[in-house]
Amino acid sequence: MQSIATDAVASSDAEQSACRKAAWRLVPLLALAYFVNYLDRTNVGFAALTMNRDLGLTASEFGFAAGIFYVGYCLFEVPSNLALYRYGARKWLARIMISWGLFAAATSLAAGATSYSLIRLLAGIGEAGFFPGVIFYLTLWFPSQYRTRMMGWFLAAIPLSSVFSGPLSVSMLKLDGSFGLHGWQWLFILQGLPACVLGALCLIVLTDTPDKAKWLTPDERAALQSAISNEQQGRPGEHSFSRSLRDTRVWLLAAILFSYIIGILGIGVWLPTILKTHHLSDTQVGFATALPYVVASVAMLTWARVVAKSRRYVKHLALTCGLAAIGFFGSVASDSLMPAMIGLTAALVGLSSVRTCFYSIPATFLSQEARAGGLAFINAVGSLGGLCGPYMVGWLKDVTGSFKAGLIGMGSMLVLATVLTLVLRKIIKED
Repeated sequence: MQSIATDAVASSDAEQSACRKAAWRLVPLLALAYFVNYLDRTNVGFAALTMNRDLGLTASEFGFAAGIFYVGYCLFEVPSNLALYRYGARKWLARIMISWGLFAAATSLAAGATSYSLIRLLAGIGEAGFFPGVIFYLTLWFPSQYRTRMMGWFLAAIPLSSVFSGPLSVSMLKLDGSFGLHGWQWLFILQGLPACVLGALCLIVLTDTPDKAKWLTPDERAALQSAISNEQQGRPGEHSFSRSLRDTRVWLLAAILFSYIIGILGIGVWLPTILKTHHLSDTQVGFATALPYVVASVAMLTWARVVAKSRRYVKHLALTCGLAAIGFFGSVASDSLMPAMIGLTAALVGLSSVRTCFYSIPATFLSQEARAGGLAFINAVGSLGGLCGPYMVGWLKDVTGSFKAGLIGMGSMLVLATVLTLVLRKIIKED
């Protein structure tokens, strides 16, 4: 008995050491990649400050072109993730990063609504599979007790990206005229090409699975692989992608994500323009956009720690969606800048904290075989909200002459996400 206890302690120490090494080696690079990724997704909001005038885009045309990215993204999401499962994360994630970097930079070639929409569509195809691919990759490396914290640090790239996006993008707009290019063209080029460099780094740094990691000791490899295998064997649930598509929980998660993404990308794309209506300069818009995301970044990491300890993922998903809805509704209560900023900050705290709860849920009932495709399917269906959100806000702006209707619409979708989450909690029977 004593020998067994000693072996268990040694295995636990080796497991902790392996997770610590993996965290330092893998997560910073993936988080940096997601930082650049989210920058490339939402920088169109800052480009619009001058690009829409140069290209003659209406609010509806801009919103449609910004959102059509998600048509290509959604159509190729599942095939991309199944390819990642087959060929390995190291090569496939590198391919994705290089593809999206090239297309993001190529947005600088847009000459009108049609060409802009086409390039955005191609960028979505190139990027398809990155986010669910990373989430799946983390499940191969970290047992559940570590996974939520790792996801929290990875997902912190979203609000952090938005913190730097404003000042960085506005400074690039000031390059207008350099070498005959508009400022918005420099923005797309300088923010797109770093993804190609990070893709090349992935080939050097990433390792597909723990058993292939030469930078772990044999004991660390064995302990980590054993922990993940034991966790998988003890999990009831679906064991194929096709069967997971018949799971009510999968469809509920897709519907929740769809409602959520309408909010997060609707505000992500339109926030600079919304703030511009408060008679701010471009520089002021850049810094005013950053402030809510600073608060959201701190709140998200704090909330992730609470979720990791409680493991009540569905409960906290309902709380974060509910907070986002309240924030959106509060932002339209007054025409003044300060109340609007307080409401939008509350909304972004909720929206930023949603993902750490949400993406911890599928791994609680999907097997490894079903997880790559299941996560991609949930993300593909949910990401269609990326087309609806920006277009909805732009269309409502053209129809009503105000962004208030769009903000109320996004708040309503977060109310729907909250209700669907409560239904999911009833099905999963979380305490």
